[in-house]
Amino acid sequence: MTIPTKIILHKISRTIEIIFDEQAYIMPAAYLREKSLSAEQKHVRVKQDFSKINILAIEPVGQYGIKLIFSDGHNTGIYSWEYLATLCKNYVVHHL
Repeated sequence: MTIPTKIILHKISRTIEIIFDEQAYIMPAAYLREKSLSAEQKHVRVKQDFSKINILAIEPVGQYGIKLIFSDGHNTGIYSWEYLATLCKNYVVHHL
């Protein structure tokens, strides 16, 4: 399993920087909020505008991953290391 060596919250730019094996990935809070796997998020049927969303805090979840606390109150999604690695790679591919 890939575990990030560093995670940096950039509140002003509303992004987080995740470093896996010396490769840095920067993803916006809006993208991470949209990709939340929480049961609460899965029931949202209407496409929401997350462009103004920020990440207020990052909380560790054991050795498994992290929980992101978003400015809209959403805080139930857990992002495993594996899922974060996939999001990083997909974001880079789709947004180059």
